[in-house]
Amino acid sequence: MSQTIRKGRLEIAYPDGSFRCYAGDARSGLAIRINSERWLRRIILDPELAFGEAYMEGGVEIDSGDIYDLLELIWANFLTPAGKRRSAPAFVRRSLRFLSQLNLPSRARQNASHHYDIGNEFYRLFLDEDLQYSCALHENPNATLEDAQLAKKNAISKKLLIEPNHSVLDIGCGWGGLALHLAGHDQARVEGITLSAQQLNAAKARAKKERLDGRVRFHLEDYRRITDQYDRIVSVGMFEHVGAPYFQEYFDQISRLLRQDGIALIHTIGRSHGPDATNPWIAKYIFPGGYIPALSEIMPAIERAGLYVLDIEVLRLHYAETLKEWRRRFHENAAAAERLFDSRFVRMWDFYLAGSELSFRYGDHAVFQIQLAKRQDATPLTRRYLYEDADQTEVPVAACA
Repeated sequence: MSQTIRKGRLEIAYPDGSFRCYAGDARSGLAIRINSERWLRRIILDPELAFGEAYMEGGVEIDSGDIYDLLELIWANFLTPAGKRRSAPAFVRRSLRFLSQLNLPSRARQNASHHYDIGNEFYRLFLDEDLQYSCALHENPNATLEDAQLAKKNAISKKLLIEPNHSVLDIGCGWGGLALHLAGHDQARVEGITLSAQQLNAAKARAKKERLDGRVRFHLEDYRRITDQYDRIVSVGMFEHVGAPYFQEYFDQISRLLRQDGIALIHTIGRSHGPDATNPWIAKYIFPGGYIPALSEIMPAIERAGLYVLDIEVLRLHYAETLKEWRRRFHENAAAAERLFDSRFVRMWDFYLAGSELSFRYGDHAVFQIQLAKRQDATPLTRRYLYEDADQTEVPVAACA
């Protein structure tokens, strides 16, 4: 390990009482303790899974620094393209990754419930007031999280070119914030679907409170069971739950549900360096059945579905900034989270939020916004309409013919 640590300094107290210092430079120092031989063996054999478990269970304790500092050191020294090493279990998981993503409707419902039905009260501890649980658009470094999430919703609205009374399907509508924005701000008629009962209840209550229940309908439904057609389709932060075996079915369904002159926007986390397997700790504790796709996996399914890709925008560090703010708010409310659950749960979510931020800041994760249509002329000829006021917006190509 002493030859692998090139950046930073790591001191480890081992369970046999020995102490080692691994230093590439002395700019920063971290001190951790591994509390048993059992945890040491597990971490050596399968670090991707066991290290997070050890932190959750108290098998690894941090004496100097915090979990973000430690994971940042790991990213800098072990997870760069030059330094990345794969354990034997990691090779097996990648070989069998499709089996872990067999998200049939019943299993997809269970997977969604595992993450999203842990309680709306918990998510209110760290999300913005609108409960946006996806990458915000940080246009201004001084903007609040609420401002950045509103900017994201406005950008999506522009990419969809929504007009009053357009019918919109929101696949994976969460707590309803985007659907309510499109109905209230853009006067669309929106149908939102989710697999989370708690999200559904909150979304319905919000629609009624905001007197938008006449324009928005929310359902507990799988995207594969929708049969109507829509002027616009939007999906934000849901494609990561589809699973690679179902990419073709997903985009075939988008094609069936989208009207001939319609526009769809898929907002998803993606990989920049090609296909891989889901981190086993994330798959076990946070997002069972989830998978973050590479563009090289998405594009063939879109092409076979007969859809045109009209625009792709890559939001690179925006999610890192969003996660940074989520983790700050989470820390402010850690005591409340512990009262809702326990200290183990707090450590689990701290590990998740810190690791996720670093995967966007230093890893190969980004956010892709993919604009789709059945016609080449469904959107204006240039992207100026995304940045200009409504009265200056360039008209679609078909209107110029």
